[in-house]
Amino acid sequence: MIRKCLFPAAGYGTRFLPATKATPKEMLPVLTKPLIQYGVEEALEAGITTMAIVTGRGKRAIEDHFDISYELEHQIKNTSKEPLLDEIRTLIQKCTFSYTRQMEMKGLGHAILTGETLIGNEPFAVLLADDLCTSEGEGVLSQMLELHACYQCSVVAIEEVPKEQTDKYGVIDGYLVDDTEDTYRVTDMVEKPDPKEAPTNMAIIGRYILTPDIFDILRTTAPGKGGEIQITDALLEQAKQGKVIAFKFKGARFDCGSVDGFVKAINHFYEQGK
Repeated sequence: MIRKCLFPAAGYGTRFLPATKATPKEMLPVLTKPLIQYGVEEALEAGITTMAIVTGRGKRAIEDHFDISYELEHQIKNTSKEPLLDEIRTLIQKCTFSYTRQMEMKGLGHAILTGETLIGNEPFAVLLADDLCTSEGEGVLSQMLELHACYQCSVVAIEEVPKEQTDKYGVIDGYLVDDTEDTYRVTDMVEKPDPKEAPTNMAIIGRYILTPDIFDILRTTAPGKGGEIQITDALLEQAKQGKVIAFKFKGARFDCGSVDGFVKAINHFYEQGK
């Protein structure tokens, strides 16, 4: 049973400047909800109720969002606008939120290691809020939890991307397992490879199930691509022992870390809501 989901949310969101100068990128709204709320809802749908959030300077809006605003509640009480807060009230009631700060931006691997004090010695999920996922059936994390229960190892979500875009992602190589068409035993992982050197076009997206030994591996992982501590490099150590599964999830992903992907997400959810 996975009880905790870690949200690395300390990044600057420089691709959205000046909008993210004072507003966390995780709080950018897709229609009427911020990105991170979609992520928390996905985790809750998967049965996870403890949300561990790694923040940084200027990120207080995230904490305020998952808290009660007595003044606002009082102003809209018994009005037509009161039901607009029903979804966030449900999250606040059903989930526990805890926070720690990443003092320096040293990469995703470092952000995950910073969250160790919130996770402890147990397997956990990691969700990157700017990868907004949707599906007609089970959410992506729900799909991954079923795989983790089966294989009892780390699981990463992947999707096929155009070959020329592999330098934007961690890329895996591996072989299909159990006569499936979507589940791979990972044999190699490369962070942002040149398209000419990429082993495949199967890219890791912002959903992970990690076993707790990843923390010890991250502690000894040297800075890699871009001088940062990469979770891809740490996962490669697990993969060498056959302990990483990659899964082509069912659903759609919007890269809301880019302006193009963000606009596509807004258009998609607007059409869905009609």
